[in-house]
Amino acid sequence: MKAITYDSYGTPARLQLVDVPEPKVAPGEVLIRVKAAGVNPVDWKLAAGYLDPILEVRYPVIPGWDVAGVVEAVGPDTFDFAVGDEVYGYVRKEWVELGTYAELVSAPLRTLARKPRALTFEQAAGIPLAGLTAYQSLTRVDVKAGETVVIHSAAGGTGSLGVQIAVALGLRVIGTAGAHNHDYLRSLGAEPVLYGDGLADRIRELAPEGIDAGLDFFGEGAVDILQTLVKERGRVVSIADQEAAAKGAHQLWVHPDTADLTFLAELADSGKLTVNVEHALPLAEAAKAWELSAAGRTRGKIVLTV
Repeated sequence: MKAITYDSYGTPARLQLVDVPEPKVAPGEVLIRVKAAGVNPVDWKLAAGYLDPILEVRYPVIPGWDVAGVVEAVGPDTFDFAVGDEVYGYVRKEWVELGTYAELVSAPLRTLARKPRALTFEQAAGIPLAGLTAYQSLTRVDVKAGETVVIHSAAGGTGSLGVQIAVALGLRVIGTAGAHNHDYLRSLGAEPVLYGDGLADRIRELAPEGIDAGLDFFGEGAVDILQTLVKERGRVVSIADQEAAAKGAHQLWVHPDTADLTFLAELADSGKLTVNVEHALPLAEAAKAWELSAAGRTRGKIVLTV
């Protein structure tokens, strides 16, 4: 099969489209014919070596964790899905090696759910990692309907899904973004606020009694600001600040969860969650996709089509 690989840490230029053996399918796994693979910042950060202290890597690496596709085969003693089922998932395994930037991927059942019927394969591939991150961030700080939450970097891939999920849960959402993304955030149901100097004061103008929870999806001091705004200091979660725990906030690392993926699919099928795919590139252009991701200007998601 064709797959994108790299054989050492480095830049996107190390990515190659090559022929590799088809993956084996173990008990409790299915083989997926990949239709689309989501691109996330963690993909190129991992390939650059930033996560070497915590993740086992075995070369050559096929990158990617997000997938949407069709079940091609099922492993022994595996009954949850059948050949022909449309699925999507966050296919994170015990170590980094056999990812989703490929024509075929073997996936443990715990990483999958049925694909949202209302979305294309490209849209569905944009949900798993970012959608799970957003949803698990909201549940980590125990949000309740009627509360006010601030989402930092609300127009990006994770943030835009987080806004929609929060709105669906009955929350008031204040989202930080550049001025060019404010109308976009309003269309998702958020109250936009400009990030940068004076951010805390601008949020206080919108929520003078304080906010109930804060989600940091970008970093750059957001945890410190959010901690001064929440009514209860512990209700801040970050995926971008490595010192979040030391600052009294939650530091979240997303995990695969079939129930959570099913919940997100149900939101999509009910019309409450969609994905803005800003760039859909062929598999061979994975390096370009990484360059676009690293530039940090994408509204919504980047995906690779297979």
